Amino acid sequence: MRVLTEVGVPAPSRATSQRCLRRIVERDYRDTVSNACYTHATRGGGLALVLYDLTTLYFETPREDGLRKVGMSKERRVDPQVTVGLLTDRGGFPLAVHLFEGNKAETKTVVPVLTGFRDQHPDAGEVIVVADAGMLSAANLLALEDAGFRFIVGSKSSKAPYDLADHLERHGNAFDDGQTLETTRTMGTGKKARDRRVVWRWSFKRYRHDIQAINAMVERAEAVAAGKRALKKDRFVRITDAAPAVDWDLVKRAQNLAGLKGYVTNIDADVLAGDHVVTAYHDLYQVERSFRMTKTDLAARPVFHRLRDSIEAHLTIVFAALAVSREAQARTGVSINKIVKTLRPLRTATITLGRQQIPAEPRIPAAARQILDDLAGGGH
Repeated sequence: MRVLTEVGVPAPSRATSQRCLRRIVERDYRDTVSNACYTHATRGGGLALVLYDLTTLYFETPREDGLRKVGMSKERRVDPQVTVGLLTDRGGFPLAVHLFEGNKAETKTVVPVLTGFRDQHPDAGEVIVVADAGMLSAANLLALEDAGFRFIVGSKSSKAPYDLADHLERHGNAFDDGQTLETTRTMGTGKKARDRRVVWRWSFKRYRHDIQAINAMVERAEAVAAGKRALKKDRFVRITDAAPAVDWDLVKRAQNLAGLKGYVTNIDADVLAGDHVVTAYHDLYQVERSFRMTKTDLAARPVFHRLRDSIEAHLTIVFAALAVSREAQARTGVSINKIVKTLRPLRTATITLGRQQIPAEPRIPAAARQILDDLAGGGH
């Protein structure tokens, strides 16, 4: 309503908006948007890889209900929230969005989202799904595999001492920049046990980042031990009978593993080499960028709706807006925030002089003209 008013278009009433929200659910607009997004994403060929991640949207209310629940918040809030699963192509263009309860575990969302996507688009064929370490559990990967999906999932660095025991025994924590090591990890027990291929990559850039983070956490732990900081869930704090202390053994283990990142996959090495596994996983930042866009540029939070249908409708609108924004960015090479700021001042007007009406076109700066030309061209 605010945006329509800004551009001089009569805004609908609140009652009209509420009726529109109901129509979004009743007519399943999300299915229509999802099909359009899939058609757009596959216009140049099939999907070889999709990205999946989960985020949270909070509500400014103290009350929980069957959907809005307090859970593990991405924003570290204690408000009731919902979790949102987003599936994108490797460039971050949205393909599907799903709503879950606020306390739903990440590992319980990926299989329903993927199977729903395949049911809706049976022509998609075999695709590789990339997800972060939050999806890593033996049961979850088994469910993905049994459902016919190939996957690349991040592995927690705490598994490195077991996966790389031979290397660490021979070479200690000495690695070359960009060095890739492969090993096999048995996941699950009994009849559900599976040998999984694990690719490990060490990079100096990641090492510097990890060491910087470790040093910051050590400083906090030392402050707790010295009584200068309140006791919280600090990583390197050891609780003793006497007083909190820094767990230096844990610090050393973390330092030895700095720079390492693991990736678990069920794709054979002769199909996808280790370097390509790493490259595919790095595309996951695109879905994270899409989430940041929804929360900042598209103002998807906080959510002020209460009923599930209204929340689903809100999410459908955000889904459509994200698709438009991603396409606008792809066509122009400019962020959606800059596109809006550049184009917002442009206005046309109609001047009435007696019985004569004279249209007044805006002066369009070069930067705005370039964006408009790129948006109009697009080639799609």
